[in-house]
Amino acid sequence: MNAEEFFNRLEEHLQQDKPFAAWHDPGSGRGMTTALLQDDASENLVDDFNESGFVFAPFQNDLPTYIIPQEKAEFLQTEYSGFIDHEKALEKESPDFPPEQFIQKEKSAHENLVQKGIDEIKAGAFKKVVLSRKEEVETQLGPLEIFKDLLKKYKEAFVYIWFHPKTDIWLGATPETLLKVERNKFKTMALAGTQAFKGITDVTWGKKEIEEQKIVTDFILENVEKVTIGKVDRSEAYTTKAGNLLHLRTDIQGDIQPGTSNLKELIMTLHPTPAVCGMPRDIAKQFILENENYDREFYTGFLGELNFKKETKRSSNRRNQENQAYASISSSTSLFVNLRCMKIEDDEAEIFVGGGITKDSDPVQEFEETQNKAQTIKAVLVK
Repeated sequence: MNAEEFFNRLEEHLQQDKPFAAWHDPGSGRGMTTALLQDDASENLVDDFNESGFVFAPFQNDLPTYIIPQEKAEFLQTEYSGFIDHEKALEKESPDFPPEQFIQKEKSAHENLVQKGIDEIKAGAFKKVVLSRKEEVETQLGPLEIFKDLLKKYKEAFVYIWFHPKTDIWLGATPETLLKVERNKFKTMALAGTQAFKGITDVTWGKKEIEEQKIVTDFILENVEKVTIGKVDRSEAYTTKAGNLLHLRTDIQGDIQPGTSNLKELIMTLHPTPAVCGMPRDIAKQFILENENYDREFYTGFLGELNFKKETKRSSNRRNQENQAYASISSSTSLFVNLRCMKIEDDEAEIFVGGGITKDSDPVQEFEETQNKAQTIKAVLVK
């Protein structure tokens, strides 16, 4: 399907108030964008993670997890060739929004929140906590225009648009994989630590960022062993680029025990990771819920393909033409943490940003980090 027809179909579905998801997975091939258009406006929720489709889960895993079932939706795909260099895209001037007085109020509130988190860490309540805030920004761009701009700017990220009448419109460009599973093989990552990209990736990381990333890595390694078999392999920590930001990353992979129940257990073991919550997880999560003073909703939740069925055809060589009847159906899971995201309501975008707090954190620097992350998303809200 050509790109114009693809986006026209998304617009029609949005006007009909029917659920849909469209996304670009950087591992699926450059420029390929996929969509599922649900055939009615019904609410479909995940029960046992045996379902197949595109899943959209909140930060709090005791709240409803939505899914657009593959069997109840039309599948569309296009090769959208609008990619441009991220650095060049950021050269266009962004307006100074929100107003300065609002930023100062947000700065004071977030720095106080971070200091409270540091005090709790030093008192021994937890080792790490991830604290976030929300900015509300006016935009004259429609959601599909924003989605196209995200596709253009963030070729390294998982870029998506999600709509359901129950959740409103969400968009994002996330660099963080929660989990990939195919043929009982799983892959995940420990991603933490942030600094601005200044032209090179061979950078020095501070004690705070190294400790923060190690906490995430150790948590994942300790917990995935409960639902996996054999040896779990890990890479050394290395620097990775996501848009105009750099992060520390460790790749982790191994074998998952056969059975859907093990997939559910693995997902619930990982979500929410210390990269978006803290460590110990339950205590850090309670601190977040009691002190952030806003509802994260689907920010720092997860989303993506769940048990997604794909047809793989044999060689199209003429001598093997009869083998085409034996095309195989395989399924895979590819889930991402919902970071660098926004929620759209009317002409307003709610932008969610945060950062990991350890005993070595500095409240002023932590606010500046959220500013850098917010600017990454704001760049797509102006023409």
